[in-house]
Amino acid sequence: MKHFSMLINAKDKIAHIRPEIYGHFSEHLGRCIYNGIYVGENSSIPNVNGIRSDIVEAFKNIHLPVLRWPGGCFADEYHWKDGIGEKSGRRKMVNTNWGGVTEDNSFGTHEFMELCEQVGCQPYIAGNVGSGTVQELAEWVEYMTFDGVSPLADLRKENGREKPWSLKYLGIGNENWGCGGNMRPEYYADEYKRYQSFCKDYSGNHLFKIACGPSAGDYNWMEVMMKNLNKNHTRGIALHFYSIPDWDKKGLATEFNDEQYYTLLSTANFMEPLLTRHTEIMNRYDPKNEIGLVVDEWGCWFDVEPGTNPGFLYQQNTMRDAIVAALTLNIFNRHSKRVIMANLAQVVNVLQAIILTEGEKMVKTPTYHVFDLYKEHQDGEAVYCFCENTNMVDGKDTPMISSSASVKDGVMTITLANCSLEEDAEISCSIAGFQGTDVGARILTNEVHAFNDFDAPDKVKIEEYHADLNGDILTVTLPACSIVSITVR
Repeated sequence: MKHFSMLINAKDKIAHIRPEIYGHFSEHLGRCIYNGIYVGENSSIPNVNGIRSDIVEAFKNIHLPVLRWPGGCFADEYHWKDGIGEKSGRRKMVNTNWGGVTEDNSFGTHEFMELCEQVGCQPYIAGNVGSGTVQELAEWVEYMTFDGVSPLADLRKENGREKPWSLKYLGIGNENWGCGGNMRPEYYADEYKRYQSFCKDYSGNHLFKIACGPSAGDYNWMEVMMKNLNKNHTRGIALHFYSIPDWDKKGLATEFNDEQYYTLLSTANFMEPLLTRHTEIMNRYDPKNEIGLVVDEWGCWFDVEPGTNPGFLYQQNTMRDAIVAALTLNIFNRHSKRVIMANLAQVVNVLQAIILTEGEKMVKTPTYHVFDLYKEHQDGEAVYCFCENTNMVDGKDTPMISSSASVKDGVMTITLANCSLEEDAEISCSIAGFQGTDVGARILTNEVHAFNDFDAPDKVKIEEYHADLNGDILTVTLPACSIVSITVR
């Protein structure tokens, strides 16, 4: 067992942890929407207006704060008017990005906003810049948010929604450096400014406009965006980063050796220097921190499960994914001064999903349980949290202990991950600036290859755990490959 000293100073506040950092992403991809979230009103699976009730309850349990839709690459070929009105009359389309399947558009604007209302989360709409028009996006905003008399507001009412919706988050395009149009950053910056200028605030609704940012370490893209955009028309810039050590040899989610595990963790931990460098660029142009960094696609990406459609990106989810999620969310907490939102890809049946479905069956993945463990960080104040550390593998940036801490309503939440596959860790944590007398803990741990499936849905689950508090010294033992959430009151 290794011993680690840790220090938390509750008076040294980093930033407010916006709930949206714990956000998610839903794309018309594989079985994320159809036969995932949406089963239709006539399904024998319990639903409300076609939306699976068990999934809604699962989302509520983790306090899901914001949901991004309809993509992804799909967003820049999506034309919103195809997804409104009587379902029998909606125009079909081919999903050219994901499997070449035909979409019947039975899940559109009204259904997505209904989903968000059932969950109680903020909708985040990704608008079509790649193949759409300024008029199309401007009219979508008016259709959703105008509380007055206009052809578009009247059309919304004819389609069954009398009052407008509240829409805060609007993304102007997606991955416009790639599937969203293969644009240069200078060209996209001009397009962004043109598109956003016609997306108006109607009827007291205030849009939080988000520009397409860089792919991973494309620092030039961020530099160009910050040179050309400002707080008057931009509130956020999106960053995409997937934990993929080798795009050509991603491997299966459930089949990997120890070396591959540590390589993946090293890749995931690159989020730390990535955020640091992008923040440094943003700080030069925006020292008052008025434009936020939105990591609206992140997570693990493996090869699809054997026998499934390669374009559907369906993969299993093990304790390895859970460790990556814990590591990443701790990084977001520590960077919450600049990071204002993050969206795991994707919420159901796609990539690092928190939920898997098969017919009427539903499974909560190990990654889901990480969001359950971490949910009390939402709306907390991130505070100084330092743990002496060691890299587990020579030549790889794979820290053994990942940590973050926050305070909210007189309660301190501490989240810890022991990323080692072999060694337990004994933590001795000195807490300054916070008086607590009661401590509780929960743990997620199992063998690293363990996962939940439809025959064994609770193989990996959260259990009660034990930590000691003696004065201002907190002690806890972290088993190898474990994630622990501790509350001090």
